[in-house]
Amino acid sequence: MTLLPILVLALGTYGFRVAGPLLSERLRLSARVQDLLSLATIAMLAALVATSTLVAQGAFAGGARAVGVLVGAVLAWRQAPFIVVVMVAAATAAGLRLMGVP
Repeated sequence: MTLLPILVLALGTYGFRVAGPLLSERLRLSARVQDLLSLATIAMLAALVATSTLVAQGAFAGGARAVGVLVGAVLAWRQAPFIVVVMVAAATAAGLRLMGVP
């Protein structure tokens, strides 16, 4: 049941990846459109982070996960090594859950 959507998404992703180099010579975008596309990418990534941070199984995921992601974001912004970002964010969320924060 879930194999078909996965295959469709995989083919769509591959198609977009192939279309970039093939169409780069034919399609010229203005600087304004390129800026808007960059902003759209940022907005989509922010929405993905927000939904996966705040929602689990259709309900609020709890504060521990949100605080863990926030700690990870601050460490990434401060240019900490990736493994440090992941480990500290996970430890923060786990510690808060151990203290009873949902």
